[in-house]
Amino acid sequence: MALPSRSSLAIVLSLLVLSRPGTVAADGQAPSKPIVTPITRVPWFSSLYTIPAKNGAPLVVDLAGSLVWSTCQQGHHTIPCKSSVCKVANRNRPAGCASANGGEPGNADPHCACTAYPYNPVSGQCANGDLTILPIASNATDGEHPLFPVSFNVIGSCAPQGLLESLPEGVAGVAGLSKLPLSLPSQVASKLKVAKQFALCLPSGGNTGAAVFGGGPFVLQMGMPGPANLAQGQPSLPLVKNPKNPGAYYFRVRGIAFNQELVPIAPGALDLNTHTGRGGAVFSTVTSFTMLRPDIYGPLLTAFEKVISGVQWVKPLPPLFRCFDGSSFGSTRLGPALPNIDLMLDNGQNWTLPGASSLVQVGQGVFCFAFQSMPYPASDAPDAPAIIFGNHQMQDNLVQFDLEKNTFGFSGLLLGRSTHCGNFNFNTGSS
Repeated sequence: MALPSRSSLAIVLSLLVLSRPGTVAADGQAPSKPIVTPITRVPWFSSLYTIPAKNGAPLVVDLAGSLVWSTCQQGHHTIPCKSSVCKVANRNRPAGCASANGGEPGNADPHCACTAYPYNPVSGQCANGDLTILPIASNATDGEHPLFPVSFNVIGSCAPQGLLESLPEGVAGVAGLSKLPLSLPSQVASKLKVAKQFALCLPSGGNTGAAVFGGGPFVLQMGMPGPANLAQGQPSLPLVKNPKNPGAYYFRVRGIAFNQELVPIAPGALDLNTHTGRGGAVFSTVTSFTMLRPDIYGPLLTAFEKVISGVQWVKPLPPLFRCFDGSSFGSTRLGPALPNIDLMLDNGQNWTLPGASSLVQVGQGVFCFAFQSMPYPASDAPDAPAIIFGNHQMQDNLVQFDLEKNTFGFSGLLLGRSTHCGNFNFNTGSS
């Protein structure tokens, strides 16, 4: 991947829209407005979503990622080991990632370049690379459409070419969106002086979704009565801190119901143990379908099969375990006509998963149960989550994260409101 200059790695979150001339932020005076970028699903990697980078090269979206990384060329900018940001970059080195020989924080040698540890969330591999400066370009937004281009610098990491293995061809790296200080949302907030918040609307099918960094409205085109701000009126629920994984977005699930009946799960099975890091539910944008530990998946599948006992099974399509003849299901605006699965959350709120979220169509007339049993040995790990809440269940939901208040909100499946995540207006407007 070519660099635009010898002194920096240019990762450009371009919106690929026509922008008004003369509105680029200059002299470091960035406007205090949120920014917006499109999100697309990699068709041949159904578990991955990307945001566009320079020359259209995408970055994989990783909600648990600690920083932004990409490959570099010789001559890229480096950051001294003695800098305070070097300590920050090394504070959350991925588990199992061996320390580099040199580049450690605190080294007073003026020629010492700080080493960071980029992580590939698909392969589980990490590497070491120079901490560097990444010029970012995007578009300011009023929450309804792009307004004008802005640019600013963030701290990120170089990575060896081999770390891109297992990522789709053409991907330039990873955009980490975690709670940690060098994640993209954290740096957008500090650089642009906007709220430490972001919203994701992951699209289904071939649609283009949107991500807004910096808070504010999130408007989608709808039928009558017209565009609506879906960020308004969302429930605000607490995120749960996991000391073993401080950057990840954990939340509390108190129970699971199907067809309005409680699924029999052992007491405490869903709880997060803050000493070991085991349990709890965590959001993931690199997991195709929600994964449940076997002691949770089994009772849910049993309850599901009991209710649809008359539906004909067909040959399963790995990694999905149970598939059905779709002609047995009726059709609704919310997908196949099925009883809802409800995740019972804090404050009496439920995240309701109708047919479009609990089943996935995998072929002509074939639907599969869109949940997976967490495989061994991952399920037996001392820090295994109870639930990894994946992309299929987040699709066509507006999900908001507030890093300052440590809360999240969600819209529920937007199909029930006659819209979807592909309905953000990317035509340039004015404000």
